[in-house]
Amino acid sequence: MRHHLMLYAFVLLALVTVKSQADTIEVVTEDSLYAYLLDDKLVGPGIHITSDTLKNADLGDYHMALYPWARAYEMALREPNVLIFPLDRTPAREQLFKWVGEIHRSTSRLYKLRDAEPIRIGNLEEAKQYSIGVVRNDAKQIYLQDRGFKRLVVSADNHDNFQKLLNHQVQLVPMPENTARLMSQDAQMDFNLLEEVYALDEQPHRVYLAFSLNTPDETVAKAQRAFEQLKASGEVERIMKEKR
Repeated sequence: MRHHLMLYAFVLLALVTVKSQADTIEVVTEDSLYAYLLDDKLVGPGIHITSDTLKNADLGDYHMALYPWARAYEMALREPNVLIFPLDRTPAREQLFKWVGEIHRSTSRLYKLRDAEPIRIGNLEEAKQYSIGVVRNDAKQIYLQDRGFKRLVVSADNHDNFQKLLNHQVQLVPMPENTARLMSQDAQMDFNLLEEVYALDEQPHRVYLAFSLNTPDETVAKAQRAFEQLKASGEVERIMKEKR
């Protein structure tokens, strides 16, 4: 009898452990102006906003990690209890995720190296003749692909993409100004060595926190309420204005 009780207790403990691990929220993001390592600590406005949201929602344990964007995106597509940011909310993605809240809006611009060959673009169609670096599974890649761009060079993350521009492997890269400034800073180069040649006003970025589809609706609802309260207090806007 005692043996059976011990066996039952062991199985119950194992089930509780598995459930606890399954309930842990995995927060995935990329190295960007929203999240980055500083003195071996994960920081940034996106980290701050996400942490405050999850704590205020009282959702228990969560784990945060940086990945190449393509890996983070695949995790959020396939796995349960995954929270991803900064994710552009686009029509193509609307039914792929459970959206928590908008943390930022921005416009991407096409940048070239100022000392490279002259490039003049009057409309989006004229940009098709140039090689353009994009990040795999990023909204900008999808946006340009859907509009018939054939000369796209795909990278795993923003840093690799930016390095291709510096190495003259691509002629243009699309990114918001604040990301371009961050990439320049990380590459230890003057931002003024870049030249903006076109603004992608047709595709404004609506940057969100979002859960994977297999996340319980109750979890999502709690996070949504916590985020709405944080945004209504002005804290989201204040955090986003913090300087790196």
